[in-house]
Amino acid sequence: MTRIITALIIFGGLSFSAVASAQEAPPPCGAAGDLSPELSGNVAADSRCFELRMYTAEPESDGKGGIDNLHQRFREKEVALFEKHGAEVIAAWQRLDNPNTLVWMLAYRDRAHRDEVFAAFLADPEWKALLAKYPVPIEIEAFMMSASDYSALK
Repeated sequence: MTRIITALIIFGGLSFSAVASAQEAPPPCGAAGDLSPELSGNVAADSRCFELRMYTAEPESDGKGGIDNLHQRFREKEVALFEKHGAEVIAAWQRLDNPNTLVWMLAYRDRAHRDEVFAAFLADPEWKALLAKYPVPIEIEAFMMSASDYSALK
């Protein structure tokens, strides 16, 4: 399941406009026992909740925005803030076929933990200061995933 969110990062905060599935519940992820029977068949019993996020940055203009500023925001503190609030940042990548896109993967204990982490992150004054320092309009594409029962990474 894919959820695409277009986010406009503005100087004073974060504004989301979403294009999402008609489903009201958030996309599931995590261990097989936490999923419906139609989703759990190939999922590990001990899987964490994984989230793959792709941020495509608007081109830089007058020193604001751009992929370089987005990478600097991650480098400087964004990764550390997610870790502070309990997420594990598995990796971050630079897409080479679309150089304005940063791809990163996070892991959480389960879906509820993911929601707790994001709520704490968004409320953190350090995040708000970092966002003001590096305002980067981005388009977000996010995928919630569970590890397969034969995956080495769970």
